[in-house]
Amino acid sequence: MAATFPPFPAKASPNADETSTPAGSASAIPTLLRQCRSLGHLHQAHAHLIKAGLFPCHPSAVEGLLETAALQLPGGLGYALEAFRRVPRPNAAAYNVMIRGLTSGGSPADALALFRGMLVASVVPDKYTFPCVLKACSRLGALEQGEQIHARVEKTGYALQEFVQSALIHMYGICGKMDIARKLFDGIDKKGLIAWNAMFAGYSKNGACGEVVDLFHRMLESGVPFDDVTLISVLPACGRVGALDLGEWIDGYVEANGMKHNINLITSLVDMYAKCGRVGRARSLFDGMPQKDVVAWSAMISGYTQSSRCREALALFHEMQVADVEPNEVTMVSVLSACAILGALETGKWIHSFTRRKRLALTVNLGTALVDLYAKCGCIDTAIDAFAVMPRKNVLTWTALIQGLASNGRGKEALDLFSSMLEAKTQPNEVTFIALLSACGHAGLVDEGRRIFASMDRDYGVKPKIDHYGCMADILGRAGLLCEAHQFIKSMPIEPNAIVWRALLASCKVHKNVEVGEESLKQIVRLGASHSGDYILMSNIYASMGRVEDALRIRAQIRERGTEKIPGCSLIEVGGVVHEFFADDSETCSSETDA
Repeated sequence: MAATFPPFPAKASPNADETSTPAGSASAIPTLLRQCRSLGHLHQAHAHLIKAGLFPCHPSAVEGLLETAALQLPGGLGYALEAFRRVPRPNAAAYNVMIRGLTSGGSPADALALFRGMLVASVVPDKYTFPCVLKACSRLGALEQGEQIHARVEKTGYALQEFVQSALIHMYGICGKMDIARKLFDGIDKKGLIAWNAMFAGYSKNGACGEVVDLFHRMLESGVPFDDVTLISVLPACGRVGALDLGEWIDGYVEANGMKHNINLITSLVDMYAKCGRVGRARSLFDGMPQKDVVAWSAMISGYTQSSRCREALALFHEMQVADVEPNEVTMVSVLSACAILGALETGKWIHSFTRRKRLALTVNLGTALVDLYAKCGCIDTAIDAFAVMPRKNVLTWTALIQGLASNGRGKEALDLFSSMLEAKTQPNEVTFIALLSACGHAGLVDEGRRIFASMDRDYGVKPKIDHYGCMADILGRAGLLCEAHQFIKSMPIEPNAIVWRALLASCKVHKNVEVGEESLKQIVRLGASHSGDYILMSNIYASMGRVEDALRIRAQIRERGTEKIPGCSLIEVGGVVHEFFADDSETCSSETDA
């Protein structure tokens, strides 16, 4: 049943408290300072204030000069620091401006140091100081310092100020303490927009997308006005949990309220639709954008890749280059993933060279994408080299290479790499164990497979899922232990699916076991998941045992039941063009991937 939503609320209008600045209102800043458009203008204004006797003694002149330099003029932070040092007794407002300037200027550690200097100078923080310094803690992920500031907030009596509450929620959320952030949030009687947005930011940062969606539903029920910042947090969460109905409602709201000029918001809609499988709608929004930044291009390319429309992803990357938009790490990861899926090795090599020419940092995500590309394209030694030069690796990196070694017939090396992974203190996840079990299956390492399967929950707290059971059944089947594999499947604590039974059926063909093969096909048909390949496997088993009549009977059933026959498909890259061949087809599909 489709979810129901309230009528579109009016757009939120910021209240006076939320738009005021800690450093004082604009009217307190001399007209002379407001007219400064460059550091040269500021030098002249500063000289005028000194001659007039207003600097460094008059508070409004000091605050105005510092705010203009630190927050409004590019490259003015250094000048603001020099001017600040010449103020004999800076007040709290002057400190606030400098703490804000240092934080927004990329120096949050210096902002915290300045706050400590403020306390040493016995300058009493005001209600605007704490949001500024808590923001610096958020930028640094400095939980311990944030907790100390929280304690000081409680002592000074500012804990009930909305600005301070929201800054605390944001700090705890960004630092991963969502339980504390939620407790603070729930304790606010009248929750303002900033507090809601702080919670959305925290949940998003910690990957709690379901919580984001649930909280937004609660916000709608409460009738609290939201803004574009809210929606930009909520839309990616909709994409990740598949909340298409809510995403479409937001799309309607954006249209009804004339918000389509907001590039970040439309990009979030593109990302949401792409992740929900509505790639056509995502492309329509993308094409309608008057301006597209790198984030928009990356969202659309990623959407194509995640929907397995990889040739379109590469074609769009080519369009991005023609549009002279500089790609970033996210773009390159998506393009490399598309190359890996297509087996477009030459294009992938060009992308690798491109990242070097652009001097993109070899991040964990980019390095992992390179390892995955080379492994899937059969260049396993190059994948190992790419892995070796990565400065940092996570569980996905290790797993990509383990899977690559397994797929390229180097199962023993895959298990050795797993031992190195444990020595590096990297905890395996459920995908790692699928790769390990696959390695054991390809290499015929039955005992190792049994040991790894048994260790999953016992040693690593990873409960086996249907894919792990399927891998274990495949290991036994490939080794010719068909009866044991059959018994293993029947004793599974979860219902085996068609993939598990199909793996057993394939093993029966290799080892010419009619009885277990018949049972496997029967179970596949019972699950309603049969296709022509299953009947052909069974027919081949009969034929291999000399039971020609049974083989012909099975073939006839394919025609009688109208079972869909899925044509075979191959991809090959020639001269930067990916060609797709279907069995019994005289035509081919091709796609230019020349970057």
